[in-house]
Amino acid sequence: MITAELFNQEFEGLIGPLRSFILRITASVADAEDIVNDTYIKALERLQTFRGESSLKTWIFTIATNLAKDNLRAQKRWVENVTDITKEAALQNKQFFQEAMHIRMSSPQGQFEVKEHVAFCFTCISKSLPLEQQICVFLKEVYEFKVAEIVTILNTTEAMVKYYLHTGRSKMIQVFDGRCALINKTGVCHQCSELNGIFNPKQNTQEEIMKIELAKQAEKGDKEHLFDLRMQILQELDPFKSGAAALQLHHLEHNRQVMEKYLEKKQLLPYRFVSLNRQN
Repeated sequence: MITAELFNQEFEGLIGPLRSFILRITASVADAEDIVNDTYIKALERLQTFRGESSLKTWIFTIATNLAKDNLRAQKRWVENVTDITKEAALQNKQFFQEAMHIRMSSPQGQFEVKEHVAFCFTCISKSLPLEQQICVFLKEVYEFKVAEIVTILNTTEAMVKYYLHTGRSKMIQVFDGRCALINKTGVCHQCSELNGIFNPKQNTQEEIMKIELAKQAEKGDKEHLFDLRMQILQELDPFKSGAAALQLHHLEHNRQVMEKYLEKKQLLPYRFVSLNRQN
């Protein structure tokens, strides 16, 4: 049986990826912190039940994922055009820009980085997926869990995990192909370049964008490969520790609040499809 001392050592090494994973599926810093803390407490309380049938990492992520699912179950999914809605709200919110500029000028994590915004954008748009699809995409594509490990984490079948991965990945490829101007000249969203121009007015936006492999390969890369490059950006960034963390987390909290108000006014699907509920 694993000792409390060894568990604490292992958990300490998992805090970074665990916290970023929960942030990316909840879009809430407060929820991410609470769920990570609750995961530690629950895992320590249940430590005697750990039999080594999975890795300790998988076991801990299972507890955290269940807590996050409980937290999200009653919430509605965001909409695919979340960035349009939140952009419009931001343009009408002087306080938002005042706070953002203060962070930009005063915080060591107040830079604006195009790569960080690419990851931020994926976080927001992924919340338009059914919850199981969103979780599977992040676990497999960003945190590099194997299908068998995700089966354990979600307590489902291999067939369902593969279904969630296929449909979630396909949907996100479709959304970004139609929206992201970084990967498609006909894309409608130019926020990466627009925001870079606002926060880095002396910087050549196109030069910065072309430092990103995703942008370099946009014209010649196929959609699957471009999606993989986007996932590589997410893998490389810790949303709590990057040079842009304070600015992007401020932006994320704004988007979360805007979407909560927006969804209150709309009759939209809950986070989980009813049909998927029946299958599970």
